[in-house]
Amino acid sequence: MSNHDVTPESIEDQNSLGEIKINHSVVASIVRLAALEIEGVSAVGGSFVDGIAEIFSKKESDRGVRVSEDEHGYYVIEIRLLMEFGAELAKTAYNVQVAVRDRLNQMTGKQVSRVNVVIDGVKVPEEKSPPPPETSWPKAPATD
Repeated sequence: MSNHDVTPESIEDQNSLGEIKINHSVVASIVRLAALEIEGVSAVGGSFVDGIAEIFSKKESDRGVRVSEDEHGYYVIEIRLLMEFGAELAKTAYNVQVAVRDRLNQMTGKQVSRVNVVIDGVKVPEEKSPPPPETSWPKAPATD
């Protein structure tokens, strides 16, 4: 048995050693990365208000993800997204909910009671401007 196997004895030992707490900013980072892995998600925290919060806040959790806990100690997540144009919004949002729930449970061992997704906008693909036409400049006259 390796040191990482979980047994009833190891759980009792962990409880006797003390508490393990995960800062909500760490949880917010996990949420953000899990959401960005989903096809159709362009950005997390795409609203104007979140852009202002990002400028004035050093807290990672203020950037499009809000983390709290319910009365049972389960995570309650709110995530604000900017979706890619053409993405099926409801399906993409559901995929984000599932990915966030599963990733948080996997990485923290803690249950997630809710993942609320707010779609703040759709990112329209930027049109690429054609390259400027090549011009052939007349050669400069030779100076003697």
